[in-house]
Amino acid sequence: MIDQLESAFNYHQRALGLRQARHEVLASNIANADTPNYKARDIDFASELKKAVDGTQGVAGSAGGGLALARTAGNHIAGEGRAWSGAGSADLLYRIPDQPSLDGNTVDMDRERTQFADNALRYQAGLTILNSRIQGLKSAMQPE
Repeated sequence: MIDQLESAFNYHQRALGLRQARHEVLASNIANADTPNYKARDIDFASELKKAVDGTQGVAGSAGGGLALARTAGNHIAGEGRAWSGAGSADLLYRIPDQPSLDGNTVDMDRERTQFADNALRYQAGLTILNSRIQGLKSAMQPE
């Protein structure tokens, strides 16, 4: 039963974790808009989500990417860590600037604001979809 619930939420959990990591990267780009020689970064969301769902990348709860839990006694339960290790576990790509600046900074504030707002909107949509799935499962479990 728990396995079925976990598989029902697996995709949305990974998508929301990746959206959160992308949000951090975009916020970092915006915060460093005036830093000389700062190179804007971003995450290729589609390919990273595919890797996460296939279990080939270290995104929250995927195979081989979680934290290893140490057992201090032989009768402790072996577990797998499911902590998100931030954007460091996703492949960060450099953005190619449309118009290079003299100080070497590649942050385009218009693009960053647009990407940030788009990512926030998609994060909210993901939460709404996840909430509706939870409500649907709750209503299916309720006796009438």
